[in-house]
Amino acid sequence: MVKPSAWLPVLLSLGIWAMLFYRLAVFGIVRGGDEGVAAHLFQIWIPIEALMLAFFAIKWLPRAPKPALTVLAIQVAVALVPVVVVFSLQL
Repeated sequence: MVKPSAWLPVLLSLGIWAMLFYRLAVFGIVRGGDEGVAAHLFQIWIPIEALMLAFFAIKWLPRAPKPALTVLAIQVAVALVPVVVVFSLQL
């Protein structure tokens, strides 16, 4: 599926990946203190990502269930990586 609603959530998640890994590479694992821009962007990203995934599912699952499930699984997998990193490292 080559639709913006299919690849945009993946692109946004990859941007969060890049920001997260850049922050870890430059600053390391820092707990406490001021949250900073990266934390605020992450907090904004989570509801936006959820809305984009819901939009994709509502729009494409009834039309093309099998390809839509495949794309939805990719979107969820890509979105879960930064969430798992942040919560497992307690950032």
